[in-house]
Amino acid sequence: MKIRFQVTGMTCAACSARVEKVTRQTAGVNNAEVNLLANTMVVEAKDENVIPAIQKAVSDAGYGAIPEMPGKKAAPRQAPQENPLKEMKTRLIASAVFLIILMYFTMGHMVGLPVPMWYHHNPLMAALLQFFLTLPVVYLNRVYYSRGLKALWHRAPNMDSLIAVGSLAALIYGAAALFRMAAAMGNGDMETAHQYGENLYFESASMILTLITLGKFLETRAKGKTGDAIRALMDLSPKTATVRRDGVETEVAVEDVRLGDMVIVRSGGRIPVDGTVLSGRASVDQSALTGESVPVEKAVGDTVAAATINTEGYLEFRADKVGEDTTLSQIIRMVEEAGGSKAPIARLADKIAGVFVPVVMGIALIAFAVWMIAKGDLEFALNIGISVLVISCPCALGLATPVAIMVGTGRGARMGLLFKNAEALENLHKVDTVVVDKTGTLTTGKPAVTDIIPGGLQEVELLKLAAALEEKSEHPFAKAVLEKAAGVDHPQAANFETIPGKGVSGVIEGKKFFGGNGRLMEELGVRIPALPDSVDAGGTPLHFASENGIYLGTIVAADVLKADSVAAVAAMKKMHLNVVMLTGDNEKTAKAIAAKAGIDRVISDVLPGDKAGAVERLRKEGHKVVMVGDGINDAPALVTADVGLAIGNGTDIAIESADVVLMNGSLMGVGNAVALSRATIRNIRENLFWAFFYNCLGIPVAAGALYPAFRILLNPMIGAAAMSFSSVFVVSNALRLRFFKPKEIASKPINNVEHTTIKEETTMKTVIHVEGMMCDHCKMHVENACKGVAGVTDAVVDLAAKNVTVTGDADLAALKAAITEAGYQVVD
Repeated sequence: MKIRFQVTGMTCAACSARVEKVTRQTAGVNNAEVNLLANTMVVEAKDENVIPAIQKAVSDAGYGAIPEMPGKKAAPRQAPQENPLKEMKTRLIASAVFLIILMYFTMGHMVGLPVPMWYHHNPLMAALLQFFLTLPVVYLNRVYYSRGLKALWHRAPNMDSLIAVGSLAALIYGAAALFRMAAAMGNGDMETAHQYGENLYFESASMILTLITLGKFLETRAKGKTGDAIRALMDLSPKTATVRRDGVETEVAVEDVRLGDMVIVRSGGRIPVDGTVLSGRASVDQSALTGESVPVEKAVGDTVAAATINTEGYLEFRADKVGEDTTLSQIIRMVEEAGGSKAPIARLADKIAGVFVPVVMGIALIAFAVWMIAKGDLEFALNIGISVLVISCPCALGLATPVAIMVGTGRGARMGLLFKNAEALENLHKVDTVVVDKTGTLTTGKPAVTDIIPGGLQEVELLKLAAALEEKSEHPFAKAVLEKAAGVDHPQAANFETIPGKGVSGVIEGKKFFGGNGRLMEELGVRIPALPDSVDAGGTPLHFASENGIYLGTIVAADVLKADSVAAVAAMKKMHLNVVMLTGDNEKTAKAIAAKAGIDRVISDVLPGDKAGAVERLRKEGHKVVMVGDGINDAPALVTADVGLAIGNGTDIAIESADVVLMNGSLMGVGNAVALSRATIRNIRENLFWAFFYNCLGIPVAAGALYPAFRILLNPMIGAAAMSFSSVFVVSNALRLRFFKPKEIASKPINNVEHTTIKEETTMKTVIHVEGMMCDHCKMHVENACKGVAGVTDAVVDLAAKNVTVTGDADLAALKAAITEAGYQVVD
């Protein structure tokens, strides 16, 4: 089982490495992963009985571990940065005030500022003034000493240990100098007293602590922005919901909505939970969840998701998923888990961070000893040792990967791309082959009429006959015919009969007609002419004939490509990805569809159980494969691929089988996901380069490597400033991913009904002014009344304009009568 902890006291990568190490060594723990950015740890353990042992191990290491209570969400605790920022800001301002006063006395005379005469004539008084101006800064920033020295005591030094030892060394040296000055002045040796007074390190200690706090403040403020995506998702959920219980509408907190409640959402309102529409219709903006910019029409029987917006209309729906089961909660949980997981690229940084601080302290000690022996100058050697300690911060190293992962996964969520873990985000940038399932992924998943070829009947008459015969059929192609014939009056067929495996028959106006495949026509002795070359090669023809063997015509239906499939394939090719279509269709049909989509390689005649084998063969050829499917039927193939990518619909997320989920169901998301992965890994590499380069360059300079040849030394104050801003740079660089946008690919969307030859009739729209409409209930009644009139295909009410726009060829008198009967007044 997985147990999540909030970990306190961690400040750098060395801390997280230490917490992981002691936790993994605890009996009953299989694995532990710490998220330094969110201060959390996920532990894989046998059971909950191991929690006390984990807490003790972490506590003994100098940190704290608080287990999360079941059902309690961690996201709100991760996101806020206000409290730490407020405390740091207060500490920073107060430290800066004392530091400025201290710098005025110690360096003011260098820039011509007036300094009291006694300050220069009495070195002991000047030294005491510096000492007492430094003490408040030390007290305000005592957290570095409490954490750093505690970690040092537990033999697990961290960043705070470096700061504590470095600043404490300067402070102790200065305090010792005070005693030497007092002794010298007591003996009348003013020269020695002045010599010590000019080489105190109090301003260095104050400057180091203040600059470190400034860097931490800027880093924390920047890190707060990495959780913007999660906070934005959380803010999408409304605080209250309107439910109908026992016939009474009541406003309740969204947490109090129960399964089965009747939820009401009016125009402009946010949908609070997932559910199924039982009454009404509306245009719903799903862009926050799926990235779709165009509102989706919702009617009775459709599903709605929490956090989407009813832009226009009225909905009553049954609550099917509430609380942590809603789509929004699943998305937030996935983004949190992905942001908190570790990418393989982070392992090198973690290994280095685990030994980094002890090595640095060893280097500082060696540098101090070498220069002490070489020059015999305690002040010089101390300066070298302090510089090495304060410049060697492992923060940038520890932040390089997690900040980029968190920002990258958050940006993906805003684009409708949900990464299950950081490993998927990293692995995607390596893929060179995209295997695409055909049905429901490359195509719409439902047939549509593509061609109408007249024979003994003209086009419109043939469509009417086909609609009459297919009206009672359950075949998917029958639905395609009826959709094509929507709005066209057709006769009713009597004595309807299904001919298994061949087609249907029925009696229309006293005559028997047949519709079906080539085998049925062959049995009836009907001669079918050759179909035109323009007919969809991937379609299935439905032939129609009369009982006396006369060929009446053919209607071709096919599972057509999605509107953006061609553009998506072009985008992937432009990114140098090999696109392969995987389908169970026969080779001829598969190649026809692949040619339309622009796909060069096809693997056809594959049974569902053999898809995983086809993916494995591609991997054995040396390809890095991403499999794109529906996440359910293609589960074995999704798991077999290097990265499994599921096409989701925003309410049915295939989390178990896929590594990445495309919320909006668009194939364009595949290229976008790969592009985001490449951008994120590039950002991580930049961060790691900066962190390694900074330390590889800074530590030798601080240790005095340039002094023998160039007489260059690094001042500890400059080292502290450089160390602080290295972390700020890494976090700021990662934040650039928030503005990531995939490159646009110029490609025209396809027309799903490419070869249809039937002439569409002009659609008539009638606008009727109606008085008496005051609310969404009125709107719904008027729309339903109009839709009940023969010939009406749609009706939309505009409450503000007090009119209804009716689409279709309906009798105006019948429309007026229907509206009047509904209780409203027709003005014009």
